[in-house]
Amino acid sequence: MGILERRRRDKDRRRQQILIAARRVFIEKGYGCTTMESIAREAELSSGTLYLYFKSKEELYASLSVRILQYLLIRMEHITEEGNKSAEKRLENLKDALLDTYDFDPLMLINMFKLQSSETLQHISYELLAEITDLARKILGKITEVLTYSLNEAAFADYTPIALADILWGLFSGVILREEINKVINATEDLVCDRFELAFDIFIRGLQTSKS
Repeated sequence: MGILERRRRDKDRRRQQILIAARRVFIEKGYGCTTMESIAREAELSSGTLYLYFKSKEELYASLSVRILQYLLIRMEHITEEGNKSAEKRLENLKDALLDTYDFDPLMLINMFKLQSSETLQHISYELLAEITDLARKILGKITEVLTYSLNEAAFADYTPIALADILWGLFSGVILREEINKVINATEDLVCDRFELAFDIFIRGLQTSKS
């Protein structure tokens, strides 16, 4: 291994070390109470070293969304690559992919949805914003592709697939954020999966029944 390759790998490992530490601190303290100094202490690094990798807390917070988006994109690509699947089966796999992403890292998915509705995106680098935007665009495109396949089936109504993809994504984020509020207010159990399965079923039934 050459010197440049070794340096690149060391830099990648250090960056992952910082992201892991940041995730722990954000979960423990919440976004508002987290500082770059507290993340540096958790990562056992100096604050100066931390700023070499991330220019701000907002940048670090937004960077944590990349992994969860990458995971969902991989799941969605598997669905669209499936052959000889019925529309109903693809829709079921779509629902499962969304719920599996929540199970994969619920806290980071919640933070990602909060990020989308905050001013944090205005304070991150152009490169990071472009990466997040590109991943989100690709995911929406895959959801649209699954819905297009299903809408071409005779049992479904004739709607604009990309509009339905937007609605479904909003439905998913809305259920997750609403249940997060419920857990804080009422200390209830995690009902995200049950609530989203119900919401998804109502969404699909609406597409079916409006055709008749």
